[in-house]
Amino acid sequence: MNKIPMQPSLEVAEIVKRFGKAYLKQHPVSYGGLKILRDIEFCRTQQMGGHKRVCDSCTHEEIVYNSCRNRHCPKCGALNKARWLEARTAELLPIRYFHGVFTIAHELNGLFLYNKQALLNDLFKAVQDMLNRFTQDPEYELVGQCGCTMVLHTWDQKLNPHFHLHCIIPAGVFDKANFRWIQAKYRFLFPVKAMSKVFRGKLVSIIRRRFNKGELNFSGKIAPLKSKTAFSGLLSEMMGKPWAVYCKTPFKSPKSVLDYLGRYMHRVAISNHRIQNITDQVVTFTYKNRKNNNSIEQCILKGNQFLKRFLFHELPSGFMRIRHYGFLGSAGRAKNLAKIRQLIGAEPMPAKIKKSAIELMQALTGIDISLCPKCQIGKLIISATLKKLKQIYRYDYDALYAPLN
Repeated sequence: MNKIPMQPSLEVAEIVKRFGKAYLKQHPVSYGGLKILRDIEFCRTQQMGGHKRVCDSCTHEEIVYNSCRNRHCPKCGALNKARWLEARTAELLPIRYFHGVFTIAHELNGLFLYNKQALLNDLFKAVQDMLNRFTQDPEYELVGQCGCTMVLHTWDQKLNPHFHLHCIIPAGVFDKANFRWIQAKYRFLFPVKAMSKVFRGKLVSIIRRRFNKGELNFSGKIAPLKSKTAFSGLLSEMMGKPWAVYCKTPFKSPKSVLDYLGRYMHRVAISNHRIQNITDQVVTFTYKNRKNNNSIEQCILKGNQFLKRFLFHELPSGFMRIRHYGFLGSAGRAKNLAKIRQLIGAEPMPAKIKKSAIELMQALTGIDISLCPKCQIGKLIISATLKKLKQIYRYDYDALYAPLN
């Protein structure tokens, strides 16, 4: 039977409806932030338009409204996730993979919040430079080109800023000069303490150069850091403390890598399933307490405080939060993987078969979204298109726009 998954009874959209207007009147929000709130509020409602579908076997008909397709929306992204997973599945090598996590010191959170476009790109670069540093050093017996898939997360379980990269790294390097694959020998990629020091040094050095060139914004709460003395003091403090860097136990198999990717790589700041209660004053949601054996506990925030934290995680327009480096870089990925498969004696990559949206969703969820939910026999056919109804927005978001300063 084609079972429809249970939908959460409470959603972030309801929080926006209840508290959005008051929040926008009291807080300056970037235009991107306004778009996030608008899209989430109207996602899969008549304002977005949609289409009517009828069963070709019985009398059943239904209206399906369009999704907003905003990457910050908890209800969107399933199709993109399915397409991405399909592509990554074909590329998996039959080897071990490491899971690395690289986190900035929390004292830098404010600086990152006001300089997302520049510093988030620098975070990717610092990890890339760190990996290159180790794969060029004969001491670590892995001289060659490594591959890495990196994904940015900007939140912790309570929606506070927590900038870190999750990295999936094949356990070996591609020595192009001698045309060989060098397999990692140990249950770790490189020594974690050494990676932490190099990562910290690379990122702090990049940030210092940006400051010296006058490329950083010091607005709002971080205005005192504009002083050279204060900024140098901050960076010196950062160099004197350990940063949270670790490599987890290698994934047991390529299948476990895929399970991880599907479950974790396309997350947004909070899923609707975590919302427990919404009143006229507060929002209650669950979170995993890492300090208490990952116990599930409740966090209660005022409505405007929830929206403020949620908008901390707005990504700059066009910013790519999932990136591939080394032999997994987009430019030469297919050729590199084909050569590596040849070197390790693996089967060639399967031919790409383009699947429809219906096929992808069925592969992802096990549900045939074209099957009639009433008779379970017929197929749902689009019979009419419904236009967007922008004119009945509850209030004008654009009129509430105020630049972030």
